[in-house]
Amino acid sequence: MDAGHGELQIVSVEEAGPGTAVCVVRCVGGVVRPGQVFESGRVVLDWIVRYGERRVDVVSPPHAAKVQLSGDGVAGLRAWITISSAGYRRYGYVGPAEIRAAVRPGSEGRVIRTLDDFEAWASDQAVDELAEPFTYVVDGDGDLRLAPRRSEHVACAGRGAVLGAGEIAFSRGGVGWAICEVSNQSTGYCPDLDSWSAVADALDRVGIGRPDGFTYEVVFRRCVACGEVSVVREGDFVCVFCGGELPASWNVV
Repeated sequence: MDAGHGELQIVSVEEAGPGTAVCVVRCVGGVVRPGQVFESGRVVLDWIVRYGERRVDVVSPPHAAKVQLSGDGVAGLRAWITISSAGYRRYGYVGPAEIRAAVRPGSEGRVIRTLDDFEAWASDQAVDELAEPFTYVVDGDGDLRLAPRRSEHVACAGRGAVLGAGEIAFSRGGVGWAICEVSNQSTGYCPDLDSWSAVADALDRVGIGRPDGFTYEVVFRRCVACGEVSVVREGDFVCVFCGGELPASWNVV
């Protein structure tokens, strides 16, 4: 599934730098949100500003906005072309910079593309470790990566953007391996609940039994008033840091 189709018409390119561009755009189709990808993954929408300098979490037709776009495809942006979203939403790392800086080459999680890959990985794990959840990400290529539970998600992802992230646990029964727990609990990437589509597709490609959705859901929001990231608990959209009202839609960029 798509994270949500959207089309942006470039009105003007205001600022351009290596791999980024700030543009005035008009939404001409669908709904557009930060984190959405365009042009077959070559352009990512980083943020949206409307009403002067106020950041917002969505823009829909026929409204205009100022946005920052990044990626290999921004060099081809010019006035009056239209770009279309495609693929899953990509989540960039939003955790502490020092944790990302500490990631060393070779610390990436094990890539699991097939059931044989999974069984080979499982055979390398101690019995007591298999009884606990593991850190996982779905990387930018859509592949499942697994790492020990206390691993940082940004290390598991090799510092890259992800399509999903959280914790996952497995059980083995008479019909083979299955997933007994899976969440989107990652404070490094704070993925939205709609990341389940990418997670489910990655698991289906591996060929391992899975639930119909996250067994534990975490709702992340960034407070517009103080800028801190909060977890919404029991449907109460109130910032735990300043008491401000949290947005209804995902906005952690």
